[in-house]
Amino acid sequence: MSKHTAPKPDTALQDILRPGQSVELLKALHILTREGRLNQDSRRKLKQVNHLFGFVEKILRDLPASAHGPTLADHGAGKSYLGFIVYDLYFKALGRGEIFGIESRSALVDASLALAQHLGFSRMHFLNTSVAESAHSALLPAQIDVVTALHACDTATDDAIAFGLAKQARAMVLVPCCQAELAACLRRNKALHLKRNALAELWRHPLHTREIGSQLTNVLRCLYLEAMGYAVTVTELVGWEHSMKNELILALHTGRPRADAAARLQALLVEFGLEALLHTRFKLHVHNPPEAQTPPPLGAA
Repeated sequence: MSKHTAPKPDTALQDILRPGQSVELLKALHILTREGRLNQDSRRKLKQVNHLFGFVEKILRDLPASAHGPTLADHGAGKSYLGFIVYDLYFKALGRGEIFGIESRSALVDASLALAQHLGFSRMHFLNTSVAESAHSALLPAQIDVVTALHACDTATDDAIAFGLAKQARAMVLVPCCQAELAACLRRNKALHLKRNALAELWRHPLHTREIGSQLTNVLRCLYLEAMGYAVTVTELVGWEHSMKNELILALHTGRPRADAAARLQALLVEFGLEALLHTRFKLHVHNPPEAQTPPPLGAA
């Protein structure tokens, strides 16, 4: 056998790659090694992002046609794995539409800008700002079609939801991570609730406080989205063996706010002693800017 025999193809990689997916892009993102191979960590990342792309792609295809094309804002973009892969697999061939990566770490923003220029991904833009501040940025359009947040930590997912509401997003794709805000609120009032309500046993132990806080956070987020006029689906992103941060929340704009969801949201906040969040985190009366027009429900002609 010749010493220069070509290396065998990475069958594991071929099983994960989507048709037409750029291996060179995946190398540039360091999802693949220089030799174009997967390691254990990169296999997990690629499987997650490609699986998430499947949900995003369906949403993009269902959007009403427009001359300028779809707009997508990716919050807590990090190295912009998701944004680059969505552009590579969908926006590049479409020939229109824009992606905005929002990231607070300037070094990651600079690296993403350089990579987008190198690849000729001219309709990718990157903002060095926080998720909370991005809704007020003059660099973003008044309306965004799709909002994504992959593993945006703690309240960054709530900020992404607030951004989506302000920008009248037709869809939001959220994978929450590291929810700590509600757990801290539960912890502060734990002794009082233990005296008054047997329900507080659910978060008496510190480990349970963290777990209940995380679960309750996502339940409240879903009710809030439904109360604000979105149809919500909750599912797994990938198998639990790949990541414990695995909950995927899909919210599609219907234009029909649900009063029952608003009532359930308020009831849960009262039950858990979290009423203050109605004035900070879960504001049920959001007024659209006068110059903005509410978009039609997703899938409408």
